[in-house]
Amino acid sequence: MRQLLALGECMLELSHADTALWRLGVAGDTLNTAWYARRLLDTQKWRVAYGTRIGTDQFSQRIADFLTQANLDTTWVQRDPERTAGLYAINLEQGERSFTYWRGQSAAKHFADDPDWLTRAMATADVLYFSGITLAILAPQAQRNLLLSLAHARQSGRTIVFDPNIRPKLWRDREVMCKTIMAAAGVSDWVLPSFDDEQTFFGDTDRQACAQRYLAVGASEVIVKNAGSPMWVASAQGAAEVDCGPRLTPVDSTAAGDAFNAAFLATRLHDGNAVAAAHAGHHLAAQVIGAHGALVNVAP
Repeated sequence: MRQLLALGECMLELSHADTALWRLGVAGDTLNTAWYARRLLDTQKWRVAYGTRIGTDQFSQRIADFLTQANLDTTWVQRDPERTAGLYAINLEQGERSFTYWRGQSAAKHFADDPDWLTRAMATADVLYFSGITLAILAPQAQRNLLLSLAHARQSGRTIVFDPNIRPKLWRDREVMCKTIMAAAGVSDWVLPSFDDEQTFFGDTDRQACAQRYLAVGASEVIVKNAGSPMWVASAQGAAEVDCGPRLTPVDSTAAGDAFNAAFLATRLHDGNAVAAAHAGHHLAAQVIGAHGALVNVAP
């Protein structure tokens, strides 16, 4: 059996149950992708694991229980007696989301402190998935630990998948953010950027320029997501536009990109090509934006 290991921060999520009440759930960008991937990948062929750090308190246990109930392998979930889980709330306006975070005491900020732990965890996986948020929450030395471990994992034959998922408020400054994201792309095989963010922070003139920038630093394949508009898929073997039809109006755009990544991965890992995988990603994301919250029970 092969294994997909997602690395990052798993948080408590507050979303509106109605106008007066909030619903407490569990989510986080790389967790969302792992959750959807578990539902799409063949359970006889693929194990999906999550690597992070949580506390030992009741709210952290809620996360641990959630991961187990979602059939995610928790072997690489560290426990921290001094810290707890981060919390965020989803704010919606006309279907577009923004977030308010409370993550000062998040144990996940320390999941990559130990290089030996990273080496052991990555040795168990065939595919490793991480994001710009995974990097952004870490101290500089932990960032270096993670990127060095991923580089070694790639050299040993593992497939590294990276979503830049740009969140500038999490970074010390724009220069550090952009430099670190490009370093992460340089140790990755498949990179899954979102064009609107890339254009804003890297100045890309079009989707082709975005893809070429990531290919130039060492990525093997780049899928430029485009918020429902035509995407661009590129590799050393060629490039193609992927148009999935009319742009949809979201009820809640939370986790649309995370769901896209999961369906892309599941299709690609089931021997699909990148264009077919991009169509699969769009299909799942289109369903997810039609409901509230990050994790939505949708048809495959």
